[in-house]
Parts: sequence; C-alpha cells; structure tokens
Amino acid sequence: MSGGILIAFEGIDGTGKSTQLPLLAAYLRGQGYTVVETREPTDGPYGQQIRLLYRNRHQASPEQELELFLLDRRQHVEQCIKPALARGAIVLTDRYYFSTAAYQGAAGCDPAAIFARHGFAPEPDLVLLLTQTPSESVTRIRELRGEMLNDFEQQEQLEKVAALFASFTHDCIVRIHAARTVAEVHASIREAVAQLLAQKGTQCPR
Repeated sequence: MSGGILIAFEGIDGTGKSTQLPLLAAYLRGQGYTVVETREPTDGPYGQQIRLLYRNRHQASPEQELELFLLDRRQHVEQCIKPALARGAIVLTDRYYFSTAAYQGAAGCDPAAIFARHGFAPEPDLVLLLTQTPSESVTRIRELRGEMLNDFEQQEQLEKVAALFASFTHDCIVRIHAARTVAEVHASIREAVAQLLAQKGTQCPR
C-alpha cells in the first residue's frame, strides 16, 4: 500500500470506541495490513494534563483546555500519525480533532474556529462517528463499565456534544449506530472501511 490511511473513531463517551477500534485493528492485521492503534488524549505530557481535568475540569478555562488539546495533538501528529502514514500504515485513532470541536465547542469555544486551527493535522480518510443517545451512553458508563461519570461525561454536557457531532457535515464522516451488539457494530464498521479501501484502490496485501 503506497501512502497510509487515517481512520478516526469519534462519538460521545460510552459509544464503544475503545471496544471497536481493537476489533477493527485485529481484522485488518488478519488481512495483512500494517496497523497502528493510537488515541487522544495521548500519554504525553499534555495528554496527562488533560486527563487531570477529568476529575476537576474547572481548574482550566475553556480556552486553556483547548490549548492543551491542540498542543497534545501537534505532538501526536508529528511523533505518531505522520510517521506511520509515511510508512504506509493504516492509522486508527480513538478520537481526533472532531472530538475537540464537539467537546470544547460544547464548553463555549467556536467549533468552526477549532476546525480552522487544525491545518497542521492530516485530514482523516474516514471518520467512524459512533452514535447513540446520551442517556444510552450514561447507562453504559455506569452499568457496563461500573464507573462514576467524570466531568466530561455528565448527561447535560453529552447532550450538547451530541448535538454538535450531529451538525458536522464533513464528507469523511460515516455514522454508525452504536446502540447495537458489538458484533453488529463491528460489521457496519468493516463495511465502511471496505468501501474506503475500494475507493482508494487499495489491494489487500494477501
């Protein structure tokens, strides 16, 4: 495969991104592709600062929070995403700049301005936007994960985030109904990725 492919998993919390991404990675590796799995926020210094906000989001203003995400993403792009794409890998990222536009947009920043500040970031070939109602997400987080909601996962917040995700009209977005079984969602994701690979004329390595 000449040139890499960038696929971003997006959606509100609790939609199953962290479950579905490894399933897709395993499937693609089984087909002979080189796959890089990654996520945002990263485990780098800026990503660690962002994770501290999960329990106390009020320690940073929306503008400061946005700057942290931009700094983390710049590092992620330069150190992980661009090198992997240059090697011809399929990069699967759990969240990308669409999440920033939705979550920081819901916090009061301008989503259009956020998108405009990402000229440094490669545009995804495909955004798998996992969708379900915020109430379904809250139930999953509490009952299936057995976790308390963090500051980014409150239902009122998720309502605003979901509305912004729903407003995005980028051509690279494919919406996947997430309130189904893991196998059903995975099948829909595989179908969307197969269409992308066919459009790009990518031959399976095997």
